[in-house]
Amino acid sequence: MDQRLGKNQKLKSKKLIDKLFIEGQSVKAFPLKLVYTEIDQAQISDDQVAFSVPKKLFKNATDRNRIKRLMREIFRKNKYLLTKDLSAPHAFMLIYISREEASYQKLETCFTALSGKFRKKLEGHEEKNS
Repeated sequence: MDQRLGKNQKLKSKKLIDKLFIEGQSVKAFPLKLVYTEIDQAQISDDQVAFSVPKKLFKNATDRNRIKRLMREIFRKNKYLLTKDLSAPHAFMLIYISREEASYQKLETCFTALSGKFRKKLEGHEEKNS
């Protein structure tokens, strides 16, 4: 299993980020929020992800960077929970929505809960299209 988070998996395109927030859907598992949308396969072949910690919640850049580093590590270790068996590539944005700094263990359990909610929502969406 590939546990890298390479350059081609990082969401950097301004157009794609705008599309993500305009057309995307979201699921929450406090203190994380996942915004996602399907990407056109002609554009990009891999799933892409970005991480955000609002400056409004954490004024210190060191605090924001630490939380983003934890979120990247948790995603890197557990990305198979989100990305396995997807019919098309997706763009993901993981947003930290709490005012309190959470531990690695709490973030990891929240991420697994978040990925479960994402799977359920995706399965429900596929059933409606059938």
